[in-house]
Amino acid sequence: MSEGAAVGIALDRTSPVPLYFQVANRLEQLIENGELPVGGRLDNEVDLAEQLGVSRPTMRRAIQYLVERGMLVRKRGVGTEIVHPKVRRPVELSSLYDDLAKSGQEPRTEIRAFELMPAPDHVAEALGVPEGTEVTWIERLRHAGDEPLALMHNAVPVEVLALRREDLEGRGLYELLRAAGHVPRMANQVVGARAATAAEARLLGDSRGAPMLTMTRTAWDVGGRAVEYGSHIYRASRYAFELTLTS
Repeated sequence: MSEGAAVGIALDRTSPVPLYFQVANRLEQLIENGELPVGGRLDNEVDLAEQLGVSRPTMRRAIQYLVERGMLVRKRGVGTEIVHPKVRRPVELSSLYDDLAKSGQEPRTEIRAFELMPAPDHVAEALGVPEGTEVTWIERLRHAGDEPLALMHNAVPVEVLALRREDLEGRGLYELLRAAGHVPRMANQVVGARAATAAEARLLGDSRGAPMLTMTRTAWDVGGRAVEYGSHIYRASRYAFELTLTS
């Protein structure tokens, strides 16, 4: 990290916001906008603390905060390295494939399961269709570049869209729905969190019990027809839901 980049971090010492958080927040912005490039290294804590006029414990806490958020990693004998910033996904009706592509990250899909089957009870209820309605059940591992990011399970009624396995390897599900005339217009979405199982952690390249974000969604098209049910888990260290609230 260059001294110039550090000097550009303005701190408000009269603010009730802790100094470590101000430092961490600004470093996070510099990483996300590319001013601090992925693969680069930060100066050591002593030098950074001196550049910013803060104590070493304050600097150490700021760096640890970003380590815990998955934006920095400490490497013995190397120092503190900048890694990929989190994928920030706005809470709106879009697909992860589209969001990754728009943010300049290369989406890659590994299809782990693809089969026609009667809708399980909870899926049929979510879609508002009779039990046993035939759906295409899909399990996909979504990567951002070479890094696994999310494990996704989706069900699409066969009457809505006759999916092909090869279509999903290079295109997003919502893109395929739109192309078939079923533009997703409204959805019910529930976001939560839990610990990863051993199997999930292995697939996502994380440790057993690592924090995961969860999302279940049912989407409807402009005609009010349910077109998709999804149940997804995301690595919390690499992913965040983002929304804007107004009063």
